[in-house]
Amino acid sequence: MIGLAIFLLVLWVLGAFFFNVVGGLIHILLVIAVVVVVWRLIQGRKPIP
Repeated sequence: MIGLAIFLLVLWVLGAFFFNVVGGLIHILLVIAVVVVVWRLIQGRKPIP
């Protein structure tokens, strides 16, 4: 899960600074990933293997 978060963060940075066309999609994916991580932390579930 941490690897996925880092991967999405790198894509977000690339999208924000280099690819303005796909930047919107990457921002949406980042927001979804953050919401999922926060939701799992609130529920206290075990991490995804």
